Amino acid sequence: MQSAPPAPALERPRDLAELENLLATPSPALVADLAGLDGDLLVLGAGGKMGPSLCRLARRALDAAGRGDLAVRAVSRWSDPQAAAALAEDGVETVPFDLMDGDPAQLPDAGNVVFMVGAKFGSATDPTSAWAVNAALPDRIARRYPHARIAAFSTGNVYPLVSVLDSGSAEDDPTGPVGEYAMSCLGRERVFGHHARRSGTPVSLIRLNYAVDLRYGVLADIADAVRSEAPVSLATGHVNVVWQGYANEVALRSLTRAAADPFVVNVTGPETASVRRLAHRFAAEFGTTAHFAGEESGTGLLSDASLCHAEFGYPAVPLATLVSWQAGWIRDGLPLSGKPTKFDVRDGRF
Repeated sequence: MQSAPPAPALERPRDLAELENLLATPSPALVADLAGLDGDLLVLGAGGKMGPSLCRLARRALDAAGRGDLAVRAVSRWSDPQAAAALAEDGVETVPFDLMDGDPAQLPDAGNVVFMVGAKFGSATDPTSAWAVNAALPDRIARRYPHARIAAFSTGNVYPLVSVLDSGSAEDDPTGPVGEYAMSCLGRERVFGHHARRSGTPVSLIRLNYAVDLRYGVLADIADAVRSEAPVSLATGHVNVVWQGYANEVALRSLTRAAADPFVVNVTGPETASVRRLAHRFAAEFGTTAHFAGEESGTGLLSDASLCHAEFGYPAVPLATLVSWQAGWIRDGLPLSGKPTKFDVRDGRF
């Protein structure tokens, strides 16, 4: 029997339209999983960095599965009307709603919910807001949707720093959040877990670190610094990263694995990447010199995503490709979000 030919290499997105199209292109596995969904899909916090592309991805996957009968509804304050209008053009229904101040009873019914709401930056100076968003709001949402499948984004920050010589924290390892942000995110998990066990609500928990989509992320932070010959911090010298399209796909596919005993999955790439080596690779791409601040420690915020890769396959865009794409994106002067990840923070103060 002849082996199947290798999949064609993905081409680097040359502009925002191509990037958004790539992020919203579903895999056959996603189409197959979403074909069996029962009930509309509601995405809460859809106006953030990952939300619009997740909504488009879901809409295209459902359409490809012949499930045009299911709606994809994107909930946000939608302070940017253009973003809402662009989603509407792609078949996603936008729902203007303030999740913190509004009555959840006024939200549309749904059989499937993706919870993307979160507060991170500013949590060190205003921890009460972080807890209100990350831990109190999930209680209101779980009470509103006791019989829906809920996929809730969490973070690898719920784990402690671990040795860079190990494979990273696995899902059954002890948690050990550092700082108000990480503690409130573990609170989010505990609240959804409480409702799963009390009401039988099927839940999946997505422990993500760190998604990249060329406009933002750890690679953009490092590449932008190297291009301008600014020093790259080595305070956290090793990182995990993953293509945002893969992270969104896993979140959507996890709806079919959601259970009353919550399905917990680390979502990241398979490599432990050296920040120093990444900087040198970008310097070679740009013809500049990499400069550094500090020295690597022996620990980092690292996750073992073996379960994710076994369940959902490996990311379609590997690290080497992401580095090449990121360099080309910055070299072409394409837009960055201007929102650094602060991946080098080690004390949990964001």
